[in-house]
Amino acid sequence: MKTNSIYLIMVGCLALTLMACGGKKKSNDIITERVELPKPQEPVRLQSYSDSRDIQWIGRTYHLNINRQPSDSLPMVKDEVGQQFVDNYITLIVSRQDGSQFYSHKFTKKDFDRYLDDDYRNTGILEGLVYDKVDGDWIEFAASVSHPQTDEYIPLVVRLSRMGELSIKRDTQMDTSANDSIDL
Repeated sequence: MKTNSIYLIMVGCLALTLMACGGKKKSNDIITERVELPKPQEPVRLQSYSDSRDIQWIGRTYHLNINRQPSDSLPMVKDEVGQQFVDNYITLIVSRQDGSQFYSHKFTKKDFDRYLDDDYRNTGILEGLVYDKVDGDWIEFAASVSHPQTDEYIPLVVRLSRMGELSIKRDTQMDTSANDSIDL
């Protein structure tokens, strides 16, 4: 009988031990800090930009004037947190040596529409237009439509002919000239 009592006590202790360990429920709650997304502020504008220079083209001196301005009359774009950005227009004026105007155009993102995907049409801004080089009868410019405040952009090539014709295409060439002179 003593053996049965010891046996019952051991079984009881074992049962209590199993119930004590197995009775805890695991929680699926993960405790982290709550991240507050920044609240949109007033619409963000790029600074105005102006570049003026003389170039040699088709045997003569021409003056280039490029001017970027934010414009409240253009549709604004929003990023993923709802921050609004003011789009820009860029004016290009090419003048002859005597001061007469050879070419003038006010670019907006719409001018590059067929080279953009829906994402850049809806959330991109016209960021820049800069002189690149003279290539025979053409003046070449580099243009970009970007996602504001990121390094993401669509590179474009804008070409102006000696006849005043404008050509635009998406830039697919990587600029590797900086790496050409590196000896490994």
